[in-house]
Amino acid sequence: MMRNFGFVLCGVLLGLCLLLPAWAEAADWIVGKPVEWSAEREALTKAYAREHYGEEMVQIVPRAVVVHWTAGPTWQSAYYHFYHAANAHGTLNYASQFIVDRDGTVYRILPETTMGRHAIGYNWCAIGIENVGGVGGREDLTEAQVAANVRLIRELHRRYPTLKYVFGHYQQVAARASVLYREQVAGYHSVKSDPGPQFMRALCTQLAGDGLQFFPE
Repeated sequence: MMRNFGFVLCGVLLGLCLLLPAWAEAADWIVGKPVEWSAEREALTKAYAREHYGEEMVQIVPRAVVVHWTAGPTWQSAYYHFYHAANAHGTLNYASQFIVDRDGTVYRILPETTMGRHAIGYNWCAIGIENVGGVGGREDLTEAQVAANVRLIRELHRRYPTLKYVFGHYQQVAARASVLYREQVAGYHSVKSDPGPQFMRALCTQLAGDGLQFFPE
């Protein structure tokens, strides 16, 4: 009886391991804080990719970083907004891979090679970084966040040589020059202002010698 129970338990654990996305080892200064990865989230991710990119996918090859602000006051508010595949506000499967708190603490909530949903047309190839702040559209991100984003982007570029582009969410139209934009649903677009030109200019200045491409205002 106990032997059979052991086989069943092993089977359940193996099934859970196959369901969860792979987590590459993170740098020791990055805090692992994974959101829920469920059968529902995986199914929604595949369905989104099928509708918008013409193929089912969960994994990505990172080619770009899209920088955001959360429009909220705390990292916890962003984290719990992203935590479940569906939440009380009716949003489905939204998530970036990283959240950067106002003191510069970096939280990884999805593996960087797992597709999030944070930038229309680019989710199939882009890592998203959410910076806490921007409430009411104010450009109030901190110097600590600038430094943390620079450090994180350099680390991602080191790990993923395919990563060539960095742009703010508000630069999504200009970034189409990268030829990375893919969207099958006509008229599916939104206007964004995050994380603001001031923050992106600071990143561009500090990463100028890193071989990454930025886009004009």
